[in-house]
Amino acid sequence: MRIAFIGGGNMANALIGGLVKRGTAPRDILAIDVNESTREGLVTQHNIETASAPNDRLRDYDTLVLAVKPQVLKDVAQALQPHLNGQLVISIAAGIRASDLARWLGGHNQIVRCMPNTPALIGKGITGLIALSGVDSDQRKRAENILSAAGEIIWVDKESQLDAVTAISGSGPAYVFYFIEALEQAAQELGFSPAQGRQLAIATFMGASQLAANSPEPASVLRDRVTSKGGTTFAAISQFEKDAVKDAIVRGVKAANHRAKELGDELGKA
Repeated sequence: MRIAFIGGGNMANALIGGLVKRGTAPRDILAIDVNESTREGLVTQHNIETASAPNDRLRDYDTLVLAVKPQVLKDVAQALQPHLNGQLVISIAAGIRASDLARWLGGHNQIVRCMPNTPALIGKGITGLIALSGVDSDQRKRAENILSAAGEIIWVDKESQLDAVTAISGSGPAYVFYFIEALEQAAQELGFSPAQGRQLAIATFMGASQLAANSPEPASVLRDRVTSKGGTTFAAISQFEKDAVKDAIVRGVKAANHRAKELGDELGKA
């Protein structure tokens, strides 16, 4: 497997690091980025080959990973057209639908579109994937191998579901950070220092998340087990229910899903 990354930013860097760590030879990875310092950093960190612009060397790579900002993806795709030779194209550009990318690539339909999230930067992400009809089983496995270098993966059946993936896991880290902020604020108002509040909040999230991951039981059952009627947790949950916190979270996720659809429409008009 030979992989060329178009764009060498944080997400590409995380995937390259994960691939090299799992045994992909650095000589089999190419990163193309216009920024010289970015290229130098990738060479220093991973000892891979780099280039400043697409060229015919791309024909020697079986997989192209598009890791550029969505606003420039159309121009990048058009620059890639002369160098396409049946490669699998993986796009991690947020919001750009695979059908629009295929159009920009001149009808190329061996495309897997992905939606990772920021914990991928530390190998703890989750990525939603959808494949166009031109992607065969070997290419699907290749996409899985590449994206799983940064965490877990989940295939979806319809591309519209990637909007929901965006709303749940793509934006999800911000929701977690928001709740951590609230716990930190509560801790400070109860007399703890900012450092103590941060430690209490983050350790609680990490521990509870791991407990949920290790348990076959739903989160509602785990919550009930630590919510004794009349106790302290019961008092907190009752206040959350009174303030409709859960409903607000669900509404927020649905708002993110709606906005993801809008952005897909807007970005695909070009």
